[in-house]
Amino acid sequence: MRSAKDTATSPTRDSAQDTVTDPTKDNAKDTATDAAAERAAARAAGIEVLPAAGHIGAEIQGVDLAAGLGAAQVAAVRAAVLRWKVVFFRDQRLDHAGHVAFARLFGDPVVLPRRGKASPAGYPEIETTADRLELGGRFGMEHEEWLRRRRHTLLRGWHCDHGARVDPPAFTILRAETVPPYGGDTTWANLATAYAGLSAPLRAFADTLRAEHRLGVGYQPRPGDDAYVRHLLDHQTATVHPLVRVHPETGERVLFVNGYYVEQITGLSRPESAAILGLLTEQATRPEYTVRFRWEPGSVAFWDNRATVHLAPGDNAHLDHPRTMHRVMLTGDVPVGVDGTPSEPLLGSEAGRW
Repeated sequence: MRSAKDTATSPTRDSAQDTVTDPTKDNAKDTATDAAAERAAARAAGIEVLPAAGHIGAEIQGVDLAAGLGAAQVAAVRAAVLRWKVVFFRDQRLDHAGHVAFARLFGDPVVLPRRGKASPAGYPEIETTADRLELGGRFGMEHEEWLRRRRHTLLRGWHCDHGARVDPPAFTILRAETVPPYGGDTTWANLATAYAGLSAPLRAFADTLRAEHRLGVGYQPRPGDDAYVRHLLDHQTATVHPLVRVHPETGERVLFVNGYYVEQITGLSRPESAAILGLLTEQATRPEYTVRFRWEPGSVAFWDNRATVHLAPGDNAHLDHPRTMHRVMLTGDVPVGVDGTPSEPLLGSEAGRW
């Protein structure tokens, strides 16, 4: 796939004519050409890629994930994920073994050292969540209180998976087993488009910044003893990441920010950092940069965890309907900034070790 890193570059001056030219116009044509070529390749592989929103998300039809994919289909699906950041499959009949086998076509699954009781025995690559998440109950809280303490602002729930690690997962594949008849949707945002949508001066400024990502940022403790605070202290994870990372496959510049893990922009005061992080996170989650997916039993979402943040649902905790999802993550690399400097682990993670 052609590198898209130049898409977000600043306008340049043509010295011969002394006029300002905007390279994004030519890149827009190139992107359209690339997209057409990718659609043609997908059709040749027997699948159809149907965009779901203007900047992110596509539904892939014509493939049975349980039956396995040929090399051309794998290449077409991977190209669609890189292009659209998240792709969706409907009416799939994957079991746990099929889920892991499908994931292995695109990388090495993460094996988590700790999983909840709902996760299936014999499949250490799979983590299972239910509608009333186990974590809240483990620490003495109902699910609604758990959400309230973790998501006390509109932007707090947005995150990439395991963003406080020095090597966050490259991809996540989430499969729906049981979903409520309404509610429980998931929303994703395109961080590459969010970066490109900034003004040129702000892009240039963001390119120079780094930020501390830390597990449990912003959590509001319970009065008195709080078991979750003790858990955070015992299992703390923190990393300094570039605020703009260069995507290792597409070359795009990605606004690597979210409301769930980012502690502070290094080198700035707390008030400065809070103002800039608020601005950038609002930019990243603007409605036009997002797609929302309505789950059904058998639905599968496959997203690029390096170029997206997502928002898990907060509208189904009060519903008396189960929501059971199974997740497989694929190992990722250490992010690298625009200047070529990689992320720096502070505490609790080491590249390649979970």
